Amino acid sequence: MTNKDVDKKTEMMAGLTTFLTMAYIIAVNPSILSETGMPAGALVTSTCLGAAIGCFIMGLIADMPFALASGMGLNAYFAYTVVLGMGVSWEIALTAVFVEGIIFIILSLCKVREAVVNAIPKNLKLAVSGGIGLFIAFIGLVNCGLVVNNDSTLVSMGHFTPAVIITCVGLVITAVLSKKNIRGSILIGIVVSSLLAWGYALMNPEAAANLGIYLPGGVFKFESPAPIVNKIDFGYITHPDSMFQFITVLCTFLFVDFFDTVGTVVGVASKANMVDEDGKVKNVGRALLADAFATTIGSWLGVSTVTTYVESSTGVLEGGKTGYTAISVGVLFLIAMFFSPIFIAIPSCATAPALIYVGYLMLSAVKDIDFGDITEGVPAFMAIGGMALTYSIGDGLTLGVLSYVFINVLYNLIAKKEDRKHVSVVMIILAILFILKLWFM
Repeated sequence: MTNKDVDKKTEMMAGLTTFLTMAYIIAVNPSILSETGMPAGALVTSTCLGAAIGCFIMGLIADMPFALASGMGLNAYFAYTVVLGMGVSWEIALTAVFVEGIIFIILSLCKVREAVVNAIPKNLKLAVSGGIGLFIAFIGLVNCGLVVNNDSTLVSMGHFTPAVIITCVGLVITAVLSKKNIRGSILIGIVVSSLLAWGYALMNPEAAANLGIYLPGGVFKFESPAPIVNKIDFGYITHPDSMFQFITVLCTFLFVDFFDTVGTVVGVASKANMVDEDGKVKNVGRALLADAFATTIGSWLGVSTVTTYVESSTGVLEGGKTGYTAISVGVLFLIAMFFSPIFIAIPSCATAPALIYVGYLMLSAVKDIDFGDITEGVPAFMAIGGMALTYSIGDGLTLGVLSYVFINVLYNLIAKKEDRKHVSVVMIILAILFILKLWFM
């Protein structure tokens, strides 16, 4: 880390805010991965350890305010598709994640991932930031129950349950305090919402349980991670019959994690003013290398892909600008290993206000997009809409890149020489890779 003058109190507050918005992973990751037969107690500890080490690496190597933990979506793919669907053991699945991390370390050292990030045009970078904002706001609305599944219209408004009301109260408190320029407004919103939720659970535990609200089941608890640590097994890939299946699993992990991470880093960095006038993200190479190391170490600890979290944006918007924020998150994950019942009990309706409010703040990036230029505006729009509507940062980035390349290449074929736009070789290669992904995956 650099010795630049930073407000450590602000960084620590930002870290606490980020941690609270992503603390759900302490409960969710063990719940998903335990379906494979892995012990849930050990998974709680390894999830916290993997996240903490990832955050420390990010803070110390990259000096960036990005927090890491086992990625949602990737953990579901790990458990339900690879282990339960394909019949692959969880040890082999961890091996695929381990190899993925090694490949990412090599790609990061060769600056391949950095080249991809820097090749994304400025307007598309802003669109990624806005798209992530819309995406995480959508997650918040779904988590609290304000937006629900509808077989006829895909989604619709849910009932105003106590969980939804708690979220609305938290959002109003956060917005009003932010308007008054009170530091920690997002964190205060989470704390107030949690207390309201626990108060409701105290008064009506059965109804609260139906809404996913529970009182903390204690204060102190620690489980040994030993049953799942160092279970990497390369025996599977020595057999020709299983080699292709392993490669398929590995490629999916690689592709999804690569572009989800790129999208997250670009979007959060754009909002944190970490993009220079040439559209390049500062320290991006180190950030991606830290992410790769975290993936490798996490697999050794026994958890699915550790990746950069979009919830980092909550801390960034609370003033987090350096690695001190990431390190603060890491320390809190270490503490959570011993006090996990409290953090696990923070309900979705309490973190939803933070996600919705941060979504609003990140969406403001779209005001700087040049929508007057159709060749820039349409790809930006596809990326923004795609992230929320496909429920995937990676898929939204896919739509944005493909539309950018197709529109601009076709336009260059019919435009006058002086009006043609430069489309980088990296963007064209990305488009080809995305086409292959859509065709074969």
